[in-house]
Amino acid sequence: MVDKKNDFELIRQIHTVLVLHYLEGKKQADIARDLNLSNSKVNRLITQGRKMGMVKIDIESPFETLMDIECGLTGSTSLSEVIVTPSVAGSAETTLQQVGRAAANHLLEILRDGDVIAITGGKAVSATVEVLQAERAFDVTVVPLTGGIQGKHYTDVNHLATQMADRLGGKTMLLHAPLFAESRDQRDMLEQVSSIREVLDLARRANVALVGVGSIEPEGSSYYDLHPVPEADRKMLMGMGVIGEFLAHLIHIDGSVSNYALNSRLVSVAPTDLTPCTRVIGVSAGHKKYCRSRRC
Repeated sequence: MVDKKNDFELIRQIHTVLVLHYLEGKKQADIARDLNLSNSKVNRLITQGRKMGMVKIDIESPFETLMDIECGLTGSTSLSEVIVTPSVAGSAETTLQQVGRAAANHLLEILRDGDVIAITGGKAVSATVEVLQAERAFDVTVVPLTGGIQGKHYTDVNHLATQMADRLGGKTMLLHAPLFAESRDQRDMLEQVSSIREVLDLARRANVALVGVGSIEPEGSSYYDLHPVPEADRKMLMGMGVIGEFLAHLIHIDGSVSNYALNSRLVSVAPTDLTPCTRVIGVSAGHKKYCRSRRC
C-alpha cells in the first residue's frame, strides 16, 4: 500500500492516469504514449489506483423507478427475475411492442443450443416472436404448449411456433389439435393420439417456456378470442374469483386452476406440468392486468 503522505508524486501520477482513462475515455496505449510511459506501467498505475480506492463507479439509469419495481417484485414473490418496461401513454400497441422486445432480448440471453422451447399463443407472445432477431442460428426445437384456434395470428400457436423456429434457425413440432375439445372424453381421446401425445410430452420436458399471462376482466381480453362468452358469463367468472388465464386455464389469485367446466376440455399442458422447467418466461402487458392484481 502506498504511503499517501510520503509519495505525493506517485499519487499524482496515478490520479492523472485514472482521469485520462476513466473520465476522458483514453485507451491505455494512448495514455502511455502521451505521458512517455510503458503500457505495462500505465496498467500497473490503474490497478494500483483501483486497489487504493481512488476509483468509484456510480452507475445511474433514467429508469431507476422501474428497477426499484423489479427489485420489489423479486423480493415479494417467488419470481427469480423481473423485467418491467416503460409504458406509452395512450398507445397500448406501442407498450405491447416494448414488452415484446424486452421478452425477446431476455429469451436470446438465456437460450442455449439443444433447448426445447415450449410456447403458448397470445398477444404478448406474438409481439415477442415478431421482434426476435438472433445474431446466430440456434439448434433448438419449438413446440406448442396448447392446441390452437385459427382466425387470428396470435391465437394460432402453431403459426407462432413455426415463426419462432424460423427466426431462431431451429425446427418445430406442431400440435394438430384444437384448443377446446367438445367434451372431456373427446379431450382425453385427442391426447392419446400418438402425434398429439408426442408433442405434449415434449412440451412437458421443455428447457424454456414462453407463456402469456392473460386477464379475464377487460372485454378486449384475448381469452375471449379463444372462447367468446356473454357479458353475464364474464361477470360470473369474476364472481367466482377467477382473475386470469394461464395456458388457457382460468386461474385464481393463488395460481390454482378454477373449477370451471371449460378447463376440463382443454387440449393443453397443465400449469403444474411446467414446475420442472427452470426457465419459464411469463409475458404480460396492459394496465387492466396491473390494476386487477393490485386490488387483489
